[in-house]
Amino acid sequence: MIVLFYLFLFLNLIAFVLTGYDKFLAKNNKKRISEKTLLTFVLIGGTTGSGIAMLIFRHKTAKRSYLVKFFGILL
Repeated sequence: MIVLFYLFLFLNLIAFVLTGYDKFLAKNNKKRISEKTLLTFVLIGGTTGSGIAMLIFRHKTAKRSYLVKFFGILL
């Protein structure tokens, strides 16, 4: 059980960092992390980390297609 906890903690940390890093790349007009990659981490358990990062960094919050996919996975 403790292994699962740390696995989900790790996945959420990665999802949080990836979302924040993608925001950094977007601000600096660099090559971005694909939505497919970000949503894959949401799908495999990084929903909380990605959701918190979206709120903190204000990233992907206005992109309707991404939000539909995000909340589809959440449900």
